[in-house]
Amino acid sequence: MALRSDWLPALAAFESAARHQNFAHAAEELNLTASAVSHHVRKLESRLGVVLFQRHARGVALTVEGRQLADAAGDALTDLDGVLRGLRAARDEHHSVRVTTLHSFAYAWLTPRLPHFQAAHPKIRLRFDTEIALTRFDDGGPDLGIRHGPGHWPGLTAHHLMKEVMFPVAAPNYPGLDRIREAADIARLPLISDLSRQGWHDWFRTAGVHGAKLDDRYSFTDHTDALNATACGLGAALARERIAAPYLASGRLVRLPGPELEGRWDYYVVYPSHKRLRPAAQAFVDWLLAQPQD
Repeated sequence: MALRSDWLPALAAFESAARHQNFAHAAEELNLTASAVSHHVRKLESRLGVVLFQRHARGVALTVEGRQLADAAGDALTDLDGVLRGLRAARDEHHSVRVTTLHSFAYAWLTPRLPHFQAAHPKIRLRFDTEIALTRFDDGGPDLGIRHGPGHWPGLTAHHLMKEVMFPVAAPNYPGLDRIREAADIARLPLISDLSRQGWHDWFRTAGVHGAKLDDRYSFTDHTDALNATACGLGAALARERIAAPYLASGRLVRLPGPELEGRWDYYVVYPSHKRLRPAAQAFVDWLLAQPQD
């Protein structure tokens, strides 16, 4: 006996009823009426020429034949569900891009611009890993990354995204801020730093301040944490232009006197040289490189 497509609604109703041992619960699951489920089951029994359920006043119970069919139907639907999930996952994977970047960069520069990318590419799903460690681009890893560094990493293609400069900032209500008139005055403040390879000593050297005893009071792993501490009035921070932009725009931080320090490192978009980017990842790279550097 060939299994025809018109058997499928009856088999679905039977499998649900067998699982719940209740026609009403099956009806609720399938968005049918209990009488419709009963009709499907009776139709199936008629076609097979066997009784699948023993009906009694308190409900229904599977017969031996019903249990045999329920086991087979359950296994078949489980297998089918697995295939469907796999197909959906493959579809989602085709339209997804996994990106690794610094938390500070994602927070201050990237995230505010993502609505524009979403509007241009509504089907693409972005997944972000924000961490300081250099992530491995192996199987199961990210598709691409945005890194702050020298621009050359073994095995990676790197596209220059933007330059970076650094300058001192403080909270606008910091006590005595009106007396900070030149770079040498900043040397007397509690100083806040992060793990950047360039720091206060580099900036004071550029500003021509030598021999000052610096009060390097606080150090944070992430640059946004350093800026948040600065906005809370803990001292002065040497801010990276791209990361500090939203703090300056909102008035949470203000620039202090002194020169800009040009960063030794810039921001780059990177991905494995031996892999061809999938269309979704290439679309994100193209969009990143087309962004205005402001």
